[in-house]
Amino acid sequence: MYPLLRKLLFRLDAEFSHHLVFSLLRALYRLPGGSRLLRRRVPALPLTVMGIAFPNPVGLAAGLDKNADLAPILADFGFGFLELGTVTPRPQPGNPKPRLFRLPPQRAVINRMGFNSAGVALFLNNLYQWERTLPVGINIGKNKDTPLERAVDDYLAALRAVYPHADYVTVNISSPNTPGLREMQSQEHLDELLRALKADQSALAGIHGRYVPIAVKIAPDLDDSQIAAIAELVLKHGVDAVIATNTTIARPGLEQEPLARQAGGLSGHPLKPLSTAVIRKLYTHLQGKIPIIGVGGIETADDAWDKLAAGADLVQIYTVFIYEGPGIVKRILRGLADKVAASGCATLVDAVAKARGGG
Repeated sequence: MYPLLRKLLFRLDAEFSHHLVFSLLRALYRLPGGSRLLRRRVPALPLTVMGIAFPNPVGLAAGLDKNADLAPILADFGFGFLELGTVTPRPQPGNPKPRLFRLPPQRAVINRMGFNSAGVALFLNNLYQWERTLPVGINIGKNKDTPLERAVDDYLAALRAVYPHADYVTVNISSPNTPGLREMQSQEHLDELLRALKADQSALAGIHGRYVPIAVKIAPDLDDSQIAAIAELVLKHGVDAVIATNTTIARPGLEQEPLARQAGGLSGHPLKPLSTAVIRKLYTHLQGKIPIIGVGGIETADDAWDKLAAGADLVQIYTVFIYEGPGIVKRILRGLADKVAASGCATLVDAVAKARGGG
């Protein structure tokens, strides 16, 4: 059914299609029995990462549900967790339209959304209305008009607001679509940011009586020395996870594609080798001391397995969801379950350890 729907949707503007599809899904969800119709039964591949119990390792990457108004629907598609956002402290419209472009021959997407956000207050109001059924990460960012020297204030404000409602919080310092944001990945800025976040995390844990892990999301466009410096800092400050990676400003293999000239971050198939390489390098430095969440170009169970074998503990998808629809989650999980069975191991964690040469 989805391939037919996709043909129709791909004739429309990409951002308009996104809103249309989820408006239709919301309408279906409200009908008697609508939730059961959408729900997918998926293989159970339980694991614990960051102290959180996940039903399976395949999550939704941030960006698809920026305002937490689709979570009940997305939860029924079989994901092991959802990452919602990016949400900013104050509402902002994001960049001018058009700002989302499909590249079907390359199974890719370019976006320059620019943290379009309803703001943290409305985001949380939407989240309150959902009876949670799986772990939720909340991805936070700074407002565009907040100068870099005040960026830490925005991240702290967002962290304090979302902390009681998140299973983990992701600090997005790697979107290419907010001017100057990626400078937060530099050693000086990142050291300051992580020190402030970890101090607040400790205080918030005492106030709320629960420890909420913090993950940092990094870019694929980092050289080896930058990756090493980030690894050193996350170890130094005891960051709970690293998400690798965000979209890329590079255009690998797209030199002849006219749409590739559009500004923004590239996701999908061409990002796959870049993100996997970053995961592998990160793992070399971290050696399992800090979990890695792998994202970028995952289209199949083999792709997800490659990320896990390279050092990821969990994986996330986004662009393939646009090209393949909700059924892709079940297909990836079935493939991963088959790999666990073929390994002769009892669990996914054991099978991955064996693939890395540890068993």
